[in-house]
Amino acid sequence: MKTLSRFWLLFMAVVFLAACSDEEGDSSGAAASGDKVKIEYWHVNAETQGGKTVEELVKEFNAQSDTVEVVAKFNPDMYKGLMQNLQAEAAAGNAPAVVQIGWAFLDYFSNNFSYTEPQSIIDQYFTEDKTFLTDHFLPNVMDLAKNSEGSQVGIPYSLSNPVLYINRDLLREAGLDENGPKTWQEVQQFSKVIKEKTGKYGFYLQEPADNWATQALLESNGAQMITNGKATFASPEGIEAYSLWADMIVKEKTALHIGWDQGIQSFIDGNVAMLYTTIAQRSNVQNNAQFDVATVKSPVWEGKEVKLPAGGAMLAITAQKEEQQKAAWEFMKFLYSVESVAKWTKGTGYVPPREGVADAENGLKQFLEENEMMQAAVDQMDVIVPWTSFPGDAGLQAEQLLLDMRDQILGGTITAEEGLTSTQDAINELLK
Repeated sequence: MKTLSRFWLLFMAVVFLAACSDEEGDSSGAAASGDKVKIEYWHVNAETQGGKTVEELVKEFNAQSDTVEVVAKFNPDMYKGLMQNLQAEAAAGNAPAVVQIGWAFLDYFSNNFSYTEPQSIIDQYFTEDKTFLTDHFLPNVMDLAKNSEGSQVGIPYSLSNPVLYINRDLLREAGLDENGPKTWQEVQQFSKVIKEKTGKYGFYLQEPADNWATQALLESNGAQMITNGKATFASPEGIEAYSLWADMIVKEKTALHIGWDQGIQSFIDGNVAMLYTTIAQRSNVQNNAQFDVATVKSPVWEGKEVKLPAGGAMLAITAQKEEQQKAAWEFMKFLYSVESVAKWTKGTGYVPPREGVADAENGLKQFLEENEMMQAAVDQMDVIVPWTSFPGDAGLQAEQLLLDMRDQILGGTITAEEGLTSTQDAINELLK
């Protein structure tokens, strides 16, 4: 009996030690037995804006990798929502390995979260990839992912610009040019005629939880969101631009003020004739609209220079442990392959961030020849400017103030001049 008891004590001790050994192995992201390193990839791509393609790419990577398993996590409310979720998880020590960071939060992210520059991980663990970034990315594209101090925070991944989607059937029905308006003044005029002749709304400008499209509207009229570290959008040019948009909604009742998903669906359903949103909605619109749909370049302000903020995001590495950092780069390198970038563009409409994709037979050569809706976005890449990123730690608060202002102005409770002026003052107080 004593012998049996000693046996069980010895057996339990071995089991306990083995369990301890497994726990130590798991701290690097994988078990000692050689299991895959599991990492999380955080993104903002809803099903209608690339979510299916995210899942396809992750599934494809996991199937071909013997060492890494990626779990994709969708974050609602676009890049602001992701930042808020990242705050909570990072504080609890549960940061993901790879995250999409919207351009508007570049400085905020780099000031408030731990990250590792991709080239640093490459130099440390993947010497065979030492020139990967310089070989495949243009310097001005890589600069989009540098913060105000010049650090290469991440790598550009999703590149977009705003285009005007038009329902040619509704334009014809209203007796208008089927190629759409060329200026913002014409957008306003077209919308009046469309409402009068068809009873449908003329226009919807996207309203997600960011101010990307609003920046395009204001800065193309000569306003500047920020100058020398201070908010300066409440200029006469900014007020004029915002007033035109607000007048269409509040006074003329020719444009919609609703949520982004609802606005896009209203266009797809044929209830609004013109949609101003990201080219990344190209796949969703093209696959679901049951009418003659096209994209045209962003409207201009008469006599003004067009300035369109780069939309989309970069990929940043927030993994803290060596094994997870290695896994993060293996996954990112896969995402930046010609085939993966081509699949990403086809599934979304984002413009390829790296070279060697547009003309490649295994890339987008045939796709771009067959998809005219991409051309407007490609033609606008030469007028791309950075998406405004407010300096310091006030980025999230500044963005929220602009969103609150948008709802008040478009809801008709304050004028554009009142809203822009008071919000500019409030943001500058935060930036002191």
